[in-house]
Amino acid sequence: MSAVNAAHAARKALEGLWPTEPFFDALEQYVALLLEANETINLTRVVEPDAVARLHLLDALAALPLLDALGPTNAIDLGSGGGVPGLPLAIARRSVPWTLVDSSAKKATLLRRFADELALANVSVRAERAELLGRAPAHRERYDLVTARACAALPVLAEYALPLLQPGGHLVAWKGPLLENDAEVRAGNTACAMLGGGPLRLADAGHDALGARRFVIVEKLSPTAAGFPRRPGVPARRPLG
Repeated sequence: MSAVNAAHAARKALEGLWPTEPFFDALEQYVALLLEANETINLTRVVEPDAVARLHLLDALAALPLLDALGPTNAIDLGSGGGVPGLPLAIARRSVPWTLVDSSAKKATLLRRFADELALANVSVRAERAELLGRAPAHRERYDLVTARACAALPVLAEYALPLLQPGGHLVAWKGPLLENDAEVRAGNTACAMLGGGPLRLADAGHDALGARRFVIVEKLSPTAAGFPRRPGVPARRPLG
C-alpha cells in the first residue's frame, strides 16, 4: 500500500478545504510512518489508500471547522493509539499545542517518534491513564479542548475528559450514528451533569464519504468535583449515569 496513494486520495476528498502542499506532504509522511510501524505493532486494520484517506485522514480533519469555531489554545487527545485524530489535527493546526495520550508505553513511544520525524514542535506525548492525568495538578482543568475517537462510551469518556477541561472548554468526541434519545446519549448527559458539563450536542461530520459519522460536543460549565475521576478502571466498570 502506498502512502502517496493515500495522501492523493485524501487530497481529492479534501479538495478546496485544506489545499497547501506542505500540509499534504506531512500527511503523506505520517501515513508512511503509521503503516511502517503497523507491520510490527497493531495500530490500524485500515491499510488501503482510499480507506486510509477516508477513515483516518478525512475522518480526523472533518472536525476542523468545528474546532476552529471553538478556538482552542491547548488541546489533549485521549486514546491516541496510532495518532488519529491528534496527529492530523496537529499537522493542520501547528499553532495549537497538542498533548497525545495513550496508556500503552509502546504506542506512546511510536507517537513521540512520529511527532519528531514530522517536526511537530506543538506535540507532546504522555503514556498514562486518563484517570491519573485528570487528578494530576499539571493536567487537571488545564485544557480548553479534549478530543477522543473510539475511546469509550460517552458516560465513561465524560469522566476521563471533563476533569481535564477548564470551565469554558469543550470535549469533542467522534461517534457513529447517535440520536438525541439514544441510551448512550441519555447516560452521557447524566454523567456530564455530575462532572460539571453541559448537555451533549450532536453535529454531523458534513461529508458524505463519512456516512453517519457524528461529533458529540460538551461544554465544561463548572469545576469537576474533587472525587472525579475515580480510580483507574472504575469509570469503565461502573459508568456514571
